Amino acid sequence: MTSSLPGPLVSSRRHFLQRTLSGVAGWALWHGWPSRHRALAQKGAPTGQMTWAMHITLAPTWFDPAETGALQTPYLCLRALHDALVKPMPDGHLSPCLATRWSESEDGVTYDFELRQGVKFHNGDPFTAADVQFSFERYKGAGAAELKKQVKAIEIVHPHHIRFVLHAPWPDFLTFYATPATAAGWIVPKTYTEKIGNDEFKNQPVGLGPYRFVRYTPGIELVLDAYTDYWRKTPLVKRLVLKSVPEPATRLAMLKQQEADVTYAIYSTLGEEVRRDPTLKLEPTLAGIQWGSFVDMYDPKSPWHDKRVRLAANHAINRQAINESETLGYSKLVGGLSHRRMTLPYRGSRMRTIPRRRKPCSKRRGMRMVLMPGNTRVMPSMRASLRGW
Repeated sequence: MTSSLPGPLVSSRRHFLQRTLSGVAGWALWHGWPSRHRALAQKGAPTGQMTWAMHITLAPTWFDPAETGALQTPYLCLRALHDALVKPMPDGHLSPCLATRWSESEDGVTYDFELRQGVKFHNGDPFTAADVQFSFERYKGAGAAELKKQVKAIEIVHPHHIRFVLHAPWPDFLTFYATPATAAGWIVPKTYTEKIGNDEFKNQPVGLGPYRFVRYTPGIELVLDAYTDYWRKTPLVKRLVLKSVPEPATRLAMLKQQEADVTYAIYSTLGEEVRRDPTLKLEPTLAGIQWGSFVDMYDPKSPWHDKRVRLAANHAINRQAINESETLGYSKLVGGLSHRRMTLPYRGSRMRTIPRRRKPCSKRRGMRMVLMPGNTRVMPSMRASLRGW
């Protein structure tokens, strides 16, 4: 069955899985294109340094796929340091990476992966099926329990062919193994990790990604150098420096003084300042959801238990005004946590207009309401950079 996923976004998880695993081309070509199964690194000479002023504090646990939580943030480090058998890429939801082909058996119980040959870890260790098995077994991050209870055995057919055997058919196997639902498919070197131990691995991580670890200063910065033997393509930038700078005004000052090349989370008046500066560039990128939740609406003693009060709160929030003030109008207003830009959106998540009431519910209850701007919106990351990057 094919490993490619062309075409537009799909509307249901089952349809998504069916398209991911449709056809028999992958199995027919299992031994057909050996030259395409090898590393494709293009030799080149990376140059220069790029410094990112990050709005977050980097954590050493993000350097090790084994402890990845249910967040997208750790993948900032994982995608630089490591690589996965299959992962979402711009060319598809499930793109072949360290695995060049994969297939599902007719009974849905076994999954075979053909591994890319000629790939080496940053320390020179060759990448083999033993590393895939080891990485899966040591994984204990988000979704580990659900994923592992479905897997009966992992068989190493040969050094570049590994097989997962399930207890029973489970259509969600690739959803868990090959997407950010878990990081179990992100590979670390077995021999090296066993030698230095899991704790020390966080201090000296070794992976298969486009950048190799140089040093980490807690709370200050992470320094990475280009890995010239990266199988996909030699990075253009020689050194990446990720600096932790929680204060947005400081990040913008670093950008202006050319102490940083790129920064994130520049909102409101700071974003307007970037737009006025001809040497800077503001790039809004829809990144996540911001919402408000009536957490005690089921408590009869809470005023939020009254649906009329919740509707009054909904009417009191001027979503578009918040959008224009905080994210300069780049946010997209939606009606729920799932929005249309997601891979599997909920079709009822569009923003709906609720008719205005003549008498606000809060007045009928004799209440004064202080509302936080908890509108539901797709929030852009608002990246700012020096022009030229």
